[in-house]
Amino acid sequence: MEPEIRWKDRKDLTVLDRALPRVDAVAKVTGTARYSHDMRLPGMVYARLVLLPWTRARIEAIDLAPAQATPGVVHAALVEPDKDQVRYLGDDAVVAVVAAESPEAAQDGARAVRIDWTAEDNPLVTREQVSEADAASLGRRGNVWQSGERGDAEGVERALQAAPVLVEAEYSAPVQHHACLETHGCVVDYRGGEEATVYASTQAVSGNPGSFARPLGLDSSKVRVVCEYMGGGFGAKFGIGLEGRVACEVARALGRPVHLMVDRPQEFLMTGNRSGTRQVMRGGADRQGRLVALSVEADKFGGVSGGSLPTPPYIYKVEEAYARIHTVHAALDGNRAMRAPGHPQASFAMESMVDELAAALGMDPVEMRIANLPSESHHRQLREVARAIGWDQHPFRTGPADRPLEAFERPAGCPAPPAGWMEGIGFAVSQWGAGGRRGAQCEVRIQADGSVTSSCGVQDLGTGARSYVAAIVAEELGLERSQVTARIGDSALPPGVASGGSVTTGSVAPAVQHAALLAREAMEQRAVEVLGGEPGGFRFERGRITRADDASKSMTWLEACALLGQQPISVTGSFQSELHQGGVHGAQAARVAVDPVTGRVKVLDMACVQDQGIPLNRLTVRSQINGGMVQGLSYALFEQRVVDPDFGAVLTANFEDYKIAGAKDIPRMQPIIDEGDQRSAVMGMAEATGVPGAGAIANAVFNACGARVRALPITPDRVLEALGRRG
Repeated sequence: MEPEIRWKDRKDLTVLDRALPRVDAVAKVTGTARYSHDMRLPGMVYARLVLLPWTRARIEAIDLAPAQATPGVVHAALVEPDKDQVRYLGDDAVVAVVAAESPEAAQDGARAVRIDWTAEDNPLVTREQVSEADAASLGRRGNVWQSGERGDAEGVERALQAAPVLVEAEYSAPVQHHACLETHGCVVDYRGGEEATVYASTQAVSGNPGSFARPLGLDSSKVRVVCEYMGGGFGAKFGIGLEGRVACEVARALGRPVHLMVDRPQEFLMTGNRSGTRQVMRGGADRQGRLVALSVEADKFGGVSGGSLPTPPYIYKVEEAYARIHTVHAALDGNRAMRAPGHPQASFAMESMVDELAAALGMDPVEMRIANLPSESHHRQLREVARAIGWDQHPFRTGPADRPLEAFERPAGCPAPPAGWMEGIGFAVSQWGAGGRRGAQCEVRIQADGSVTSSCGVQDLGTGARSYVAAIVAEELGLERSQVTARIGDSALPPGVASGGSVTTGSVAPAVQHAALLAREAMEQRAVEVLGGEPGGFRFERGRITRADDASKSMTWLEACALLGQQPISVTGSFQSELHQGGVHGAQAARVAVDPVTGRVKVLDMACVQDQGIPLNRLTVRSQINGGMVQGLSYALFEQRVVDPDFGAVLTANFEDYKIAGAKDIPRMQPIIDEGDQRSAVMGMAEATGVPGAGAIANAVFNACGARVRALPITPDRVLEALGRRG
């Protein structure tokens, strides 16, 4: 008989819903955590890819002889022997691979490969270039094609003309890179036998053995994929990629382990990105601030892929809405999933439009948002985040400042801007699905010595999965978390799920809880033999098992485990739909300072309220909220891919020219768990936290000085240009 499938009441939790240090914190801080990049194996060679650094070129000849003659090089081969052209700058530009006894020799060998090539006349990297009548086609449907349409265009036009307040604007967001600290790649441990182990930086440990097996010529059951730790994925590391396939081919050719991690420029050129967007919007509102009409013409810039953008309107309820979306191909690396694909772009435009309409009406932007958001969760969260950021004390709640203010009340701990700078506050909201799905399993094993192991093949992208795989079991068995060992990140373990769309927690945690309940039931069966009573009639607390109806009938955990003898308990749980839910909500506020002389923007304070059902680990939840705010700030102020339109060269393929937020750019941050969300279920929440930051910061800049910057990133030149338009 299966135990009742449930989570404990929150008031009864002793391990979960607490602030728990991560179980791998010491390993990461001290550097003992071993990433795929760190693997070193006997007889291992190092491989490097050779890319043609240009869009669209004809290959005349490739000479590998200089590479083969380089000291230390043991292998040099063409990736595609018959390749005579490069169609786009990305993985299609990979032409050769070189392997050597050392990383330095491999790099020398890669540089020695000689390629004779001729660039095509049109690099096809801008909308104008790909739209030319004689432009080469980059996709089955052409270079620019309509990929989405919704609503009644004529009805929306009538509603717009009748609206008392109308705003027309164009909003654009650039291509953004994932910027993972650990680049893409793997270490393939294959020595010519019937089995292989692959140490991969991947978001899908359980899903990739077959993908690695094919180029190795092995059965998928003979390939083990391991990812104990990984240095970021953010959506770009689901498949094995061209780099994984080539690593397997080299290992098969040499019969030796192969280390192939792409270098940083290649990471920027060939491993995906967040697509850029351009959205031309016309929005109308009535005098009460109700959104009555919205018309959107949008472009998605996804390189050779389709790009991502949810069909507007985004989150807000609009009475009449029409949207037409076009996909614009370019001869550049295709976009991949990146934390809430398309949603930060949609949020930036929609939140800016709502803010512009509120300003035109002279209406409090918080109240206007509440009037047009259908979810009560957003209403509660906006009021909470407004309180945290000090909105009630802010002097400009219905329009931008017209002068710097040196003295007004701010929340305790909030820094004041430099003298002469102008100060403003902006808001935005988010939502995300974050539900779980079938497929995850977890094994809990209890030994006679009292040791407990919780095992699941899921990978931990840095979001804390390893910690809750242990903590959930500890909670159910009345143990300390340190008494449970978590084993994850190995395809030889019970399967996990691919980590994307914030589904990991909603999928894996229910399987772990199910296994914990089965383990508890099995222990109760043993306890009955000594303590009497019935299964289900015991309390597991503070390392003891006690009959609920007779506190004198009790034994320690170790005494109970000793009853197992030579027959340890081993149970396997699976995903249980009763234990998860989908649908998370959040609200963010940003306080910024703007220098009206230089156009510089400094974020002073950010606050985010986020729901997530049961907080499995409050410390991790707050950490994820902080991380989302940092990513939003970086997207708002710094990040953009820059491509030379004449030569098609990416000018930002390194961390010197591609700017991301650094430690000195990070403001005071207030991560707030939404205590009003009392759902008895688990769900992922991290993806939603990165969505609204850019919109909130852009709106705060406007509130500070009246500069409406409609293109990301919000750089000083754009602020000064917007101030000039304001006059």
